[in-house]
Amino acid sequence: MQQTLLIELLTEELPPKALQRLADSFATTITDELKRMGFAGADAEAAVFASPRRLAVSLPGVLNLQPEQTIVRKGPSLAAGMKDGVPSKALEGFARSCGVAVSELTTMSDGKQDVYAYQSVKAGEPLSAVLAGVVELALKKLPAPKLMRWGDLEHQFVRPVHGLMMLWGETVVDGEVLGLKSRNATRGHRFMSEGEVFVEHADAYAKTMFETGKVVASFTARRELIGKRLRDAAAVLGATIAADDALLDEVTALVEWPVVLEAGFEAEFLKVPQECLILTMQQNQKYFPLLDAAGKLMNRFLLVSNIEAADPIHVVQGNERVLRARLSDAKFFFEQDQKQTLDARLPKLAGVVYHNKIGSQLERVERLEALSAAFAGALGADQAAARRAARLAKADLVTDMVGEFPELQGVMGMYYARIGGETGEVAAAIEGHYHPRFAGDTLPEGKVATAVALADKLESIVGIWGIGLIPTGDKDPFALRRAALGVLRMVMETPLDLRVLVADTAAAFPAGLLADGTVDEVVAFCQERLKHLLAAEYKADEIDAVLSLAPTRLDEVRAVLAAVAGFKALPEAAALAAANKRVKNILKKAEGAVATVNPALFAEDAERALFAAIEAIAPEVDAKFAAHDFEGALSRLSSLKAPVDAFFDGVMVMADDAAVRANRIALLARLAELFNRVADISLLAD
Repeated sequence: MQQTLLIELLTEELPPKALQRLADSFATTITDELKRMGFAGADAEAAVFASPRRLAVSLPGVLNLQPEQTIVRKGPSLAAGMKDGVPSKALEGFARSCGVAVSELTTMSDGKQDVYAYQSVKAGEPLSAVLAGVVELALKKLPAPKLMRWGDLEHQFVRPVHGLMMLWGETVVDGEVLGLKSRNATRGHRFMSEGEVFVEHADAYAKTMFETGKVVASFTARRELIGKRLRDAAAVLGATIAADDALLDEVTALVEWPVVLEAGFEAEFLKVPQECLILTMQQNQKYFPLLDAAGKLMNRFLLVSNIEAADPIHVVQGNERVLRARLSDAKFFFEQDQKQTLDARLPKLAGVVYHNKIGSQLERVERLEALSAAFAGALGADQAAARRAARLAKADLVTDMVGEFPELQGVMGMYYARIGGETGEVAAAIEGHYHPRFAGDTLPEGKVATAVALADKLESIVGIWGIGLIPTGDKDPFALRRAALGVLRMVMETPLDLRVLVADTAAAFPAGLLADGTVDEVVAFCQERLKHLLAAEYKADEIDAVLSLAPTRLDEVRAVLAAVAGFKALPEAAALAAANKRVKNILKKAEGAVATVNPALFAEDAERALFAAIEAIAPEVDAKFAAHDFEGALSRLSSLKAPVDAFFDGVMVMADDAAVRANRIALLARLAELFNRVADISLLAD
């Protein structure tokens, strides 16, 4: 028979940020194991349930008796198993291990040769014999590094466990997990449900928990419900919600019976920068701030309660009271910070260690000043503004507000710079120099902000790399990979040369501090990260063809990639790519320096024709390349297909005459040089 199987673990409140991950892992392991053992079909899909106090999974079409299993054991080959009609020791040992005589063995092919084999049928086990073990395996595989014990028990789990339900249709599956025996009973909402909740059938779990237990058991359904109620409440106020998916996920993991309520705070708190207020509402209280049509913070907010009260006024007032204390702290920090300018805070940075081998944040600021001014000059921006922004960029690290909310570094610097009379360009650069902070984040706006952002990220990469703290595997404690992606995104929008930027940055450090080869290694590191950045937009062979030339003017990379993609579509492309690959292999084997082509040494019409064709189009290709018309340059090169084919059909490159051989190699080197001005076309060959 087939029935729906339900498994639920009733616990104390689980870690909210990990809840969905725990639930998915729990359900996946159980489902995969039951499929592997034959209790469930390969296409069976589990329903995942997760609330603050429970992990559960429901799987339809589960058998209560495992199907019979045919077990095949393979032994020695026929040649090794029998010699002159007498079983070898290997064959006798194999038969003995199977518990049968040699005569009872059969033969079969293992895909390479015929072998002796033994086939038996194993009776299936009942679900009750294996299910507890499957659940225990799922618990061991949970992504939960920190476990705990409770009471005087030896069992360990993320949180204390109080109940186990394993229900196959209407039948309780006997078994014990973490010292708990399976029942068809659980508990509902802590305050809105009374006593035990009995689930009569596995298919009735979600409905029973909702109606009797006052629990929306499905994480997905609960999240959708909260999201809709939040949007509806915001729409009534003509507002939008200032919150991301992460907050919605966390709140979903904190409640079992979500009720959305509206509350407010005093308008006087709006004098504090709204980023501060939004952060304290989201981070400390898990509230949903509201923005008006102009994107300004309103003094109203939404909260998600875990209880449905006849009159929610006390719930609202209690939350307002708690938030008022938080906002008062933010207001106090903001007012206190304004009593000292950013300039006056700079000496304190001498006491903030950036890295013990590199120095303090103040020493770092001095490097950033020089680098930002130099980069701004290269961009044609105001060097004085860039230097000033770099000087003040880290001063907010020693403010009370950033001390309380590190996420606001840069943002608070911008506000305090404006209050202190700095120009809008300088203030914006202080905030913008942290951009892009993550994948998909915006780039800094304006050349001054870009110069300071490049200086900040490159100083980190070059300095940390240069003292030997290189990212390895999945370990990147200083986030150099993320910083490199930020640098690449910015450089791709500017005419700056990546190698020059890295070299200038390395030169800003004290002599002898950085390891030899740091510049080359950092440039190579950035080139490798560039492959990952471009992988979502272009094909791997196109990226390899372009980046194999190690370009450092990255503003041209996308244009070159588009040109290579266009070239690949030409009918001549495949043959030319193959020919270039052949040329590349020949040049690798060539001994000594490549000579200059001497037309007087040509002995075949085909080599004369190829040389003439190269010389005829070279000026045009060079002109198109200089004009950044990469597609035009590659398209023009396609005309070389016929003379290249004729050359390889009629000319022996490795001629006996050394001078003729060297001249032909020189001709191929000239061909490769012309093609590889844009990209290494040989890498497009199959």
